[in-house]
Amino acid sequence: MIGAERGDMARKVAKLVSDIEWAESAGMDTAWMPQVPNDFDCLTMVALMAAHTSRIELGTAVVPLQAQHPIALARQAQSVHAMAGGRLALGVGPSHHWIVRDMLGIPYEKPAAYTRDYLEVLNAAFAGPGDVDVENGNFTVHNPTVLASETPLPVLVAALGPVMLQIAGEHADGTVLWMADEKAIGDHIAPKINKAAAEAGRPAPRIVAGIPVCLCANSEIDAAKERANRILAEAETSPNYQRLLDRGDARSVGDLCAAGDEESILARFKAFADAGVTDLSVRLLPIGETRDELIASKYRTREVIAELAKAVR
Repeated sequence: MIGAERGDMARKVAKLVSDIEWAESAGMDTAWMPQVPNDFDCLTMVALMAAHTSRIELGTAVVPLQAQHPIALARQAQSVHAMAGGRLALGVGPSHHWIVRDMLGIPYEKPAAYTRDYLEVLNAAFAGPGDVDVENGNFTVHNPTVLASETPLPVLVAALGPVMLQIAGEHADGTVLWMADEKAIGDHIAPKINKAAAEAGRPAPRIVAGIPVCLCANSEIDAAKERANRILAEAETSPNYQRLLDRGDARSVGDLCAAGDEESILARFKAFADAGVTDLSVRLLPIGETRDELIASKYRTREVIAELAKAVR
């Protein structure tokens, strides 16, 4: 996961370039760009990173659907996909009430139905060139397009509940998760989305799990979990995440953190794979008392992750 850290705009651009160049050279399969509400636009970040790489897939995790019309998002995504040489994985989602309603002032009603209708338009636009003619509960679209992707543009949906998982399985290529532990994925998410995809005649979906990771001494695991709870506490404001936590064993984002030595982290990676996860989106969680210690912790963690990734492919 690249782009979640704060920083002034000029330095952030340089940091994004440095991080993606490392990720490609280290052999990572995909780099995921989160859409933080008050930070850089994630599709613009993809375009920047595409210019500095040649192989790695570039994913968004995730673009909030309510912020723009599906035709506008389709046009932007296809443009970026072409600039990236067909390497975009478009993660989208209905976001949360505290972003859509409280920050943007847009009604947050029936998000699952809105997502289904949005995907109908998006998928029709991605099937171009030609006329995009869709009429459903939320959209009336009659819009020609000359855009057509030479390579498939996968769409993944942030799906947490049963209805959203059904929609993702039927209309998308997978799901992008946050706040989902191994039990929630193995018992709830994987069975439901896989069943929905199979019944719709679609390929097995990707299941992308986002987790914090911290390389540290096993005696520092509690400190790493406490830091995760302090800086990644979205679950406290989102009922969507709370319901997902209730389906697993984790009670907080700290419990989701893969922390400890290399053996401990690898065991956690394998547990997620065994639960049905196809992709891990790793949020580096450095620990330390000073800025230099935090930077050193980040670099140690990511080098170990690059090695461990080879063991779970």
